[in-house]
Amino acid sequence: MRLSDEDDQAAPAARPQSLMFSFLGIYVLGRDVAVYSGSIIDVFARLGVSEEAVRSTLARMVKRNLLARHRHGRKMYFGLTGHAAEVLEDGRRRVWETGAVNRDWDGTWTLVGFSLPDSRRSTRHDLRSRLIWAGFGLLQSGLWIAPGTMDVAAILAPLDLGDHVTVLTARSAKPTESADLVRKAFDTEEIAQRYRAFLGRWATPGSPPSAPDDLARQLLLHTDWLQLVRRDPHLPAEHLPEDWPAIRAELVFHTLAREYEPRANTLATTVLDELPL
Repeated sequence: MRLSDEDDQAAPAARPQSLMFSFLGIYVLGRDVAVYSGSIIDVFARLGVSEEAVRSTLARMVKRNLLARHRHGRKMYFGLTGHAAEVLEDGRRRVWETGAVNRDWDGTWTLVGFSLPDSRRSTRHDLRSRLIWAGFGLLQSGLWIAPGTMDVAAILAPLDLGDHVTVLTARSAKPTESADLVRKAFDTEEIAQRYRAFLGRWATPGSPPSAPDDLARQLLLHTDWLQLVRRDPHLPAEHLPEDWPAIRAELVFHTLAREYEPRANTLATTVLDELPL
């Protein structure tokens, strides 16, 4: 499931909607509750996000069928739609199950080839965006690859591509090596640099300096990490350097997530006004 315009890199100034996804994934997903807008504003104030930005983000997510309004008395509460639950569950799996290091690759590749007429230029853009989001890299003109067996039909279903796309699963054969495919289709140095940036922010004493408490730190940490692993094509570890920075970065994330969770949950309990659904 793609989050459309949420593909910005992890950065110190995270976008309000990126932070909102983290907040909803931690404190709303799977709980059958809606949260009072005023208490969401209180939480986001800890992150330096204005009331206006929070209200704008909530309204935008309602329009995108990610949130539903629930009025109770004079208060407005926001709960997840089914679509939002799917998106957030996908993010949860990427963070806690898929992980940042692919040690279980079986040697197969999924190949997607396509040719679309100029009249479908916007569809071509959407197709490329969906493939990148799903972990594909461009091997050569019109041919994309990803490690493992991918459910391409589900990825591309909304685009109505018909005969314009071809999907195959394959293994490399001499003289082509899988390491060559990784090198040609993926910018591993760029991926590594994103993990190094994460470590530069989170693996130093007193980081991040602008966070006032563990609730704020938790939301910033999860937002940075989710945006990072979402953009990682999950390349086979055997074809990456031994000092691949994702290994250390994942350890840092899990260590800090466990450290922040108890106090963050306590703070959230005192701040959040919830409505059972």
